Amino acid sequence: MTTKRKIEVFTAGCPACDETVLLVNQLACPSCNVSVLDMHDAVVANRAKGLGVNSVPAVVIDGKLADCCSGRGPDESTLRAAGIGQPT
Repeated sequence: MTTKRKIEVFTAGCPACDETVLLVNQLACPSCNVSVLDMHDAVVANRAKGLGVNSVPAVVIDGKLADCCSGRGPDESTLRAAGIGQPT
C-alpha cells in the first residue's frame, strides 16, 4: 500500500483560484489526494493561516506551503518540483 501525497488548494472562488484548481488537477497523479478548500470557511481560513498562506490561490503539499505560493502565484514547473504528479 502506497502513501498518497496530500495536496490542498486554498481558494476563494475567484477566476485565478479556479485556474489553479484546474492546473493542480491536471498535474495530479493517482497517488495524489487533492482537496479544494474554501477560504470563506473560518476553519479553513484558520488552517491556512497556520500554514503560512497569505493570499489565494495557494497550494499546500504534504503540509508545506509550495514555494510558488509564498509570494507569487502557482506555476506548473514549481508545483512539479514540489512533487505533484510524482508517485510517493
